[in-house]
Amino acid sequence: MIETERLLVRKFEASDYNDLYEYLSDPVTYIFEPGRPITLDEAKALTEQRSKGNDFFAVVLKQNNKMIGHVYLGQIEPKEQLTWELGYIFSPAYQRQGYASEASAALTEYVFKNFKAHRIMARCNPDNTASWKLLEKIGFKREGHFKKYAFIHKDKDGNPIWTDAYEYSRIADDA
Repeated sequence: MIETERLLVRKFEASDYNDLYEYLSDPVTYIFEPGRPITLDEAKALTEQRSKGNDFFAVVLKQNNKMIGHVYLGQIEPKEQLTWELGYIFSPAYQRQGYASEASAALTEYVFKNFKAHRIMARCNPDNTASWKLLEKIGFKREGHFKKYAFIHKDKDGNPIWTDAYEYSRIADDA
């Protein structure tokens, strides 16, 4: 568990499903994210799965123990490269209050210090200004702009809607 001024960043617990459902059932969450709103049963299964893994972390307000989002930090293969990928999703009700940057910065520092990471990278849609500003705020540098990098949504005929991606990273020497 990592503690910041306002947050706890910890492993998922199976009991987190109501809070996870609250924001992953909201269509607004998927503007820049793949997937679709989930059901309560899917939230239960997802929290159970994440509670057994090591890549997803619940972000919880210390004042009331409410999970307001989650952070992904997974090591990229080959592991000898000592590179991790960062991602985050926060409840729309708790965005633009500094929680995502507080949690992401704390987890990033933890991985640099305790796992001897060489590089931590992240990608985001260039239209997701809040995301790339968060990355810059916590010391990541933009390394690239990839044209039509991926799609997360399809049009009404099932064709991919291709989007660009910015790639950011922080190197241990800069930490």
